[in-house]
Amino acid sequence: VQQLQATSYAFAAILADGSVVTWGSPGSGGDSSQVQDQLKGVQQVQAAESAFAAILADGSVVTWGEPDSGGDSSEVQDQLKGVQQVQAAKRAFAAILADGSV
Repeated sequence: VQQLQATSYAFAAILADGSVVTWGSPGSGGDSSQVQDQLKGVQQVQAAESAFAAILADGSVVTWGEPDSGGDSSEVQDQLKGVQQVQAAKRAFAAILADGSV
């Protein structure tokens, strides 16, 4: 295990091969099956109250968990390129991009 993060009721671990294993309450991010095929080359995971965000090797971001806690990033997915860092709040995520914008 390279990194471990926790929401209120779930865990996510990055394994040595860059994949992610999750467990715990499905509604709090413990079920990543909907995005499991995208969770390859994961560099970092951040946890909000009930959702996770993962930065991939290509600088894109995958989120899962409770949509109202940041688990649904579909509306901004096209902007999530070249992500350098993700910061979690209680019910949201913010990303710093390569050009320094947030």
